[in-house]
This record gives sequence, structure tokens and C-alpha cells, in this order.
Amino acid sequence: MSQNEKELKQRIAALEEENARQKKMIEALVHRVEQGGSPQVDAWGAFQHSVVLADQVRDKTEELNHALQSLESTNRQLSQAKSQAEQAHQRFIDAIESISDGFALYDPNRELVYSNSRFQRYWKDNAVSLDTTSLTPEKIRELAHERGLIVSEPETTNNGHTLKLNDNRWLQIKERLTSDGGMVMVYSDITQLKQAETARFEAAMAEKSRLLQDMVDNLSQGVLLVSKEGNIQVFNQRFVVISGLTQEHLSGAGLDDIREGCPITLERIGRGGAHPPEGIRVQTLPDGRVIEVRSHAMEEEGYVNTYTDITQRYLDAKELRETEQWLRLITDNVPALIAYVGDDLHYQFTNRAYDEWYGYPRGELIGKHISIMRSQSKFSALKPYLDRALSGESVMFEIEENNASGNTRYVVKSYVPNLSSAGNITGLFVLNWDITERRRSAEALEQAYQTMELRVQERTAQLQTLNDQLQGEVEERRVIQERLLETKKDAEYANLSKTKFLAAISHDLLQPLNAAQLYLGSLLSHRMSPAARKLVDSLTHSLQDVESLITTLVEISKLDAGVVRADKQSFPISDLLDNIADDFSHAAEGSIVEVRYVPCSAYVYTDSQLLARIIRNLMTNALRYTVSGKILLGCRRCTDGLRIEVLDTGVGIPEDKKKEIFQEFKRLTADQELHHTQLGLGLAIVDKIAGVLGHGVSVDSIPSRGSRFSVFVPYGNRSTYSPRSIEALVPDAGVVLQGARVWVIDNDPNICHAMEELLQRWGCEVMTACSLQELQISCDTVQAPVELLIVDYHLDTEMTGLFLAQYINAQRLQPVPTVIVTANRSEALQQQARDFGYLVQHKPVSPMRLKITLVHLLNGEKGEGTGQLHPPFLSHKR
Repeated sequence: MSQNEKELKQRIAALEEENARQKKMIEALVHRVEQGGSPQVDAWGAFQHSVVLADQVRDKTEELNHALQSLESTNRQLSQAKSQAEQAHQRFIDAIESISDGFALYDPNRELVYSNSRFQRYWKDNAVSLDTTSLTPEKIRELAHERGLIVSEPETTNNGHTLKLNDNRWLQIKERLTSDGGMVMVYSDITQLKQAETARFEAAMAEKSRLLQDMVDNLSQGVLLVSKEGNIQVFNQRFVVISGLTQEHLSGAGLDDIREGCPITLERIGRGGAHPPEGIRVQTLPDGRVIEVRSHAMEEEGYVNTYTDITQRYLDAKELRETEQWLRLITDNVPALIAYVGDDLHYQFTNRAYDEWYGYPRGELIGKHISIMRSQSKFSALKPYLDRALSGESVMFEIEENNASGNTRYVVKSYVPNLSSAGNITGLFVLNWDITERRRSAEALEQAYQTMELRVQERTAQLQTLNDQLQGEVEERRVIQERLLETKKDAEYANLSKTKFLAAISHDLLQPLNAAQLYLGSLLSHRMSPAARKLVDSLTHSLQDVESLITTLVEISKLDAGVVRADKQSFPISDLLDNIADDFSHAAEGSIVEVRYVPCSAYVYTDSQLLARIIRNLMTNALRYTVSGKILLGCRRCTDGLRIEVLDTGVGIPEDKKKEIFQEFKRLTADQELHHTQLGLGLAIVDKIAGVLGHGVSVDSIPSRGSRFSVFVPYGNRSTYSPRSIEALVPDAGVVLQGARVWVIDNDPNICHAMEELLQRWGCEVMTACSLQELQISCDTVQAPVELLIVDYHLDTEMTGLFLAQYINAQRLQPVPTVIVTANRSEALQQQARDFGYLVQHKPVSPMRLKITLVHLLNGEKGEGTGQLHPPFLSHKR
């Protein structure tokens, strides 16, 4: 019965009760009227009251009739609803009987309410009675277990739980709650589905087994699978090659059968004994091969051993460690602040100068973030430059930094991105220069300039009063000025003519000398007899003398032209003299001259490169004029500076020749003809460079007893020490050049042939051409693969090597690393090459320097700032 029916019946009952009560009241009133009642009763009033009551009874009666009609209508609807419910129930029965699965309905107490015939027949066929009262799913499963019907019950999944029956059939049971808290369970027979799934699984496992065997057979490692009984179950061809055993010997064998004749470890590594506990062992075989053995435990105590031939990796790692130690030694002794930061801005390398400048113990910065020694504001100032560098841009800028003492210093920073072979940025090279003293000098100079302007203004006012007195001298000064201008033009013309003459003769001489150097470099890589080697060494020294003469002429030309400028900084003098002393000690080997050196720890303020040229020329002069005896290089501290001295026990210099020796093309005596390759320019260069630096050079000598040359250098400030330059570190060439494709363009066929011979000796694939047209005929300059481009600067038809290289690179998707070879040593050409991103090699080209340059280009490295590579062991040497 529905809620509406209940409310309707309650309402009818209330109306009937009210009607009965009203009837009783009417009957009582009528009876009272009929009997007369009290004499005080108003008969008319009672009649009127009875009439009202009669109307109310009539209204209530009508309401009762309407209620009865509504009740009859509701009864008809209830009958209809009951009929529909019976039809729905029958349809429900027909529906669950029509499904192919067993169906069971449980009440909220989990007791079976209804089940279809398939469900009942299924359990009756398996001797499980459903007549038991209070039959729950658990009771049904318990009865199935008692009859041995259920074999296993896998874990429940989202699709329900499954049962494996004793006749190899599978049953899937799905449950769902009903709205009244009961439960519906559907029992599906999924035997065929399980059989199909099992077949697919077995086929997939068979395919995986086949693929696994193919993979094992194609591994570059040797594989050996041993059972817990010690029998060999699986091995591949690579293991056969490494172990030296045969497949027949290994098939079905045990470890005891092959252990004696096998040079490598067969047992599981990491299970006690003398083997390392981590399961890895490196073993050197009798034939020199290095094998890495790894053990991997399996179930049931079996294991798999893998055997990797790491001979080449072992040799490379050993060589890399030696190279790393060498590079660490070099960088720690370079007076420069060098660091390498990964793309996560954490330090991966710092040299000793970097750690000391920032005041950190050696190696403590490794792994730390670059912001560790900076405040948040200072790191925020650096962040934009770091972002630009990490995006692939080389950045150089000035910024304030605090050193280890907490002093604020001006630092020039250079961030150079490091690109991997795939073109990704893996980190940054960080190079720092302390320019505080230079900055302060510039500020002082600016202040002095402003003061000078004021003085000039005052002087101008004074001179204005003297203007009348000088009117008479104006004409005379004008005439003198015209004469001076004419004299200056003549001098400039003469100097320009000399410069052009030296440039022209240098190029013409260096062209065949360059070819000779290249042929000589190729010749040195051949095996030859000691006599032939001696002749080649003599030829090498002769070519070096010719190169030295031409270089000296160019240096004199630059000094006379006034293009040499000093870049002074503070640095320890030992950094300069240690290198020079070592070079001349080697140069004196084999002679009867002993070179001695007294180190000094003082700091000086000068241009290190120009001072090095002075000291080297003085040492060369001492070695040249000392047939036997000693040469001493040392320093003497004075009050306001350091006196660097070179003493020898040579022929000495007469008193009247002391000034003459500093003149150009002057040599002491005619009996020095054994040095006929020298032009007498060494001391002249010393005098000119000393003038540029503002250093005094003096000489004391006693004929036949020896001489002492000295140069006076002012002291430097240790706290403002800043390195002069950063020299590129040179990796081992190794196999870098093997197979490298190189294009060589030079209008001299002799040089093309010499370059081809030299590069082929290094393992390169070389294509030479005398012009762009010849190269285009030989290959496709747009798409043909090439790793390096070597171009002579002076080509025919007024075309330069820069224009040719730019033309080729502009047509290609990726520019080709380019080397410009030239005899032109001007700064303008070097700057132009730097703008294009090319490196410059000056003629005559040193084979060793060329080789190092090519290796750097193939590794994606370039010398900082100069467009040239200057390895530490080649700097300051011929």
C-alpha cells in the first residue's frame, strides 16, 4: 500500500467520525426541541440553530460522498498497479531466465531470495543442494569447497573474482548492490575466454623467448647463464669468443668440466671469497685484453654472468687520467681565474687561482651553486648574463665582486657556453680578470684630465693677454709648421714604404717557407735512419732561423710605426722567468754553456708579453756570444723596483761599443760570422720595447770576461694581480683527426700539395684546390660533407680567403670551422677574422700548431678573444 492510499483512508476515517459526532448532536437538539425543554428557551432561536446544523450536516455528507468516490478511484488504481507489478515481476523472471549466465538475488541479510534456473541447475549438476535455509554466498562457496568443486581462487579484480573448477572450467562472479541493501550476483562461464587467453600468453611467451635468444646472440657482451646445480644453460657467441672455448665444449657442460681450460671467471661474483662484494670484477687476460665481469643473481640460486671487453675503455681511461692530471697541473699554475659551471649552475671545476681569489679551500666549491659566495642582489645582477650564456651567447661584461678579503674589486667576466656534439649547451666556461687597478688608473686619469682642462682654461686666459706680443711670431711659426708637415709627410711616406716593403717581402718569403714547413712536418712523421734524421733536424733549425729573421723584421717595423701599445698589469715575475729559464736550459743542452736561474717571488707592474720579449732577446744574445762558461738569470730587489739581470761569461763588450750595440743591424766583431743568420736586431728590439714600456735598460761589461744586462721594472701590487690572458688547453689529438674531411684552398700548388701530404699523414681525407672555381668543379660546395676548411688569405683575382670562406659558409646549412692562413700579422685582419668566427694561422705554419688548431676546431673549441689558439707548450717558442 502506498503512502497516498494510507493518507486517504485516514482522512475518510476522520470524516466518518466527525459525521457521526454531528449526527449525535443533531439528534440531541431535535429531541430537546420536541420535548419542549425549559420555559426560558427561545423556540425560534432553537429552530434557527437546528436549521444551521442541518446545513452543516448536509455539507459534511457531501464531503463524505466525495471522499468515498476518491477512495473507489484509488482502489481501482491500486488494482491496476498490482496488475502492472505482477506483469513487471513476470517480465523480470522471463528476463533473468533468458540470460545465459547464472543469476542470484540476495536480501540485505545476504540470504538468497531468488535465482534463475541456470543458477539452480548449475549447482544441482555439481551435487550442491540449494534447499538449505539461510543460503548465503559464503555458504554456497563453502559447499563447493566441501564437494571439491573449486580448485583455486585467483585474486579479485575490478571485473569481479574468478574460480577455477575441478573440470578445468573457469567461473567469473560479478556482484552488485541493490537499492534496498541487497546484492545481485551473476555467475559467468569464461572457460573459452581463459583458454584463448592462455593460448595467446603461451604464443607471446614463445615469441618473447625467441626474441630474447636473438637479443642474447646479438649482444656485444658475453652472456653465461648457470643453474643452481652449476650447469651451463645459456651462452652466446660473444662468450665463446671471449672465453676461447668451443660451442661443443660448452653445450650441456658443467662449470667443473670447463673451469680448468678457461682464462676468465665463471663463478658468481659477490658471493663471499676473494671477489668484490658488489658483483663486479675486472680481469686482465694473458693476451692483454681487459674484461669486466658482472654477476646477476636469479631465482633458485642460479645466476647470469656478463663479460664485456673494456680494453679500449681501460686504455682510454688511463690516458684520460694522465691527461686530466696534466691539465690540472697546467690550470693550477696558470695565473687566471678559471671555472666550469654545469647547466644547473653548479661548479664542476675551479683552478687554484679561482679558489684563492674567493677564499675557499681547494676543491670545496665543486658541486656548490654559483650563488654560494654572493648575496642575493649580486647574484640577481649576474643572472641575466648567465641566462644569455645558457641560451648559447658568449658574454663579456664588467661587474663588482668581493674577493677573499671582503674588498670590492672590479672584475671582467667572460661566460662562454660549452656545446655538446648534439648542439646542446652542457655548461659554461667562466673566465675572470681583476681590473681594479686599471679602472682606478682610468678614474685618476679622468680626474687629472678634468684638472688639466681647468688649468688650460686659466692658461688660455693668460695667453690671451700675450696674444698681441705673439702676433709677430705667428708668420714665423706658420712657416716652421709647414716645413715640419712636409718633413712629417716625407717620414710617413718613408715609413709606409718600408712597412709595405717588409710586408711584401715577408709574404713572398713566407709563401715558400710555409710550404717547406708543411713538407718538413710530413717528413718528420716518416721513419728514417739516424743520418737522415740528423739532416732533417738541421733543415728544421735552418727554417726556424729564416722564420726568426722574418719575424724580427716585422717586429722592428711595428715598433718603428708606433703601433705597439703596452698593457700593464700586476703579476708574479716567477710566472714569466720560470718559463724562460726552462726554455733556455733546454736550448743549452748539448753545449758547454751552463744556464743557471735564481727564482724570485716579487710582483711587478708591466706588460708581461713585451717584457718576456726583452728577457728572451737578452738571453738569446748571451747564449750566442758565450762559447763556453755560464749564463745566470736572476733578480735584484731595489727600493722602488726590481732589477732583472742576465749575466754571462762571454766575449764581453768594449766601452766604446756599449751604445752601438743597441742600434739596428749592428754586431760586435767580424769574427762572429758563425751567426750570419742574425741581423743584429735583437738588442735594437730590446731598446725599442723598453722605450714603449718606460723601463730602463743598462749594460756592464768587461771584454773577454763577460757582460751583465739588466732591465728595471717597477713593483706590482699583489692584491690587484690579474692574469694577462687565458691560453687554450690542448687535448690529445688521438683519433680526432682520423677520417676528418678537409678542404684546402691556396693559389700556390706547391703549398696545396704539401698541405695534402701533411694532412693525409694525420689520417684526414683531403681535397685541395687553387681557387673557388676549381673546388666547385671537384665537389658540391653546398651539400658535400666537410668538417674543416683551410684557406689562404691572398688568392688570385683579388679575392681574399675571408671572402671565399664567407661565400662557402653562407650557402651551407651549418658553417664549416675555418682556418685562415696568412703572412699578414695586422690587428685589423685578426679582428676581421674574429668577427667571422674564423681562426688565423700565420705563415710559416707550424705543423704542430696547425694540428692542435684542427683538433680544437673538431672538438668545438676556440681560443678566447684572439681568434687564435695558443697552447701553453707552444707559447713563447719558435
